[in-house]
Amino acid sequence: MGRYGDLDYGLLTKTGFLLGIGLFALGAGGGAIGHSLYGTLPAWETTLFTYAEVVGILLGLFSPFLFGIFLPLTE
Repeated sequence: MGRYGDLDYGLLTKTGFLLGIGLFALGAGGGAIGHSLYGTLPAWETTLFTYAEVVGILLGLFSPFLFGIFLPLTE
């Protein structure tokens, strides 16, 4: 058994990356579709979609580094 227990690094890497892509797609798609269907969106919705895009990018970039490279090397 490793230092961090019995973690499946491959599954965590893929899941984190796909979650990041999903959040980015939700933010970008929601902003584009919302503006095309309803015109001007309320400020909180625009902020929510923008934050979803940013968190999706960060999660998609850092999840493979953390679970695919860093944690397996420190075990």
